[in-house]
Amino acid sequence: MDRRREPVGFGHIFRKISSKERIGAEMQGGELIYSVVGFVPACDFVDNAMLISNLGYLLAQKGLNTCIVDLKVFYPNLYQYLDVKPVKKADGLIKVLKSDKVDFREEIQATKYDKLYLLSPSPQDLMEEYYDFDFEHLERVIQTLKGMFDVVLLDIPNNPPLEFCLGAMKFCHIGFFTAAERIEATHHMVKLLDYASSVGISTAKFMSVILMNLMDIEFDYKVMRETGFNIVAALPLVKDATARAHEGKLYVKDNPLLNKHFMKELSRLAGQLAGQS
Repeated sequence: MDRRREPVGFGHIFRKISSKERIGAEMQGGELIYSVVGFVPACDFVDNAMLISNLGYLLAQKGLNTCIVDLKVFYPNLYQYLDVKPVKKADGLIKVLKSDKVDFREEIQATKYDKLYLLSPSPQDLMEEYYDFDFEHLERVIQTLKGMFDVVLLDIPNNPPLEFCLGAMKFCHIGFFTAAERIEATHHMVKLLDYASSVGISTAKFMSVILMNLMDIEFDYKVMRETGFNIVAALPLVKDATARAHEGKLYVKDNPLLNKHFMKELSRLAGQLAGQS
């Protein structure tokens, strides 16, 4: 069971990565202007689904109609984290991608949490069914969702040849890399942004990093700032958050023993995205 007490030595991690603010200047506006937000994993040992599901809940609790989109078309898992039934084969995301005549309201799943919704592929869909989609299909879906919801959170696969990776990076308003204390994380971020830039996709909106599952491993956090990235949040490893996810429960909801650092960082990020000071 998770405790409020921080792990030994954890406090100095925050001192090492802290600057005057751990929120980039591009997020300092006073109103909600970034309604489509993307998250891309930079390395192993991050859990985007856990991050996005809990963040989506906090945004919904602020009164924002929030839709989470699982773009991991080959291995969707957000339906498990939000405790909803997987959509049937050929329904959900692939159906709205294929035709502009489909009613989105029939393909978007309501979760058990007020104002929080999910658009997901079916785990039964075949991989080859997603090869023929291009940027225009994804742009239409994102633009439609933008008109329906206050906030759209995109779980983006780090798979550059896949249209759902670069297309989502292109059409979101702001993006975050999620990274752990792994030596390859910074290299992977630079490499993906170089490739995106080479095909005409703006990379300035993906210069913010959310550190996840920190365990006080010896790591040079300065290398990220030296390569132009802003560390905007730092989340410790919380075993109970993962355990609750396995049961389809959200860590930030109704948990009497919340890790104070995890909750503080995630709440601050939700507040910034919601345009609150």
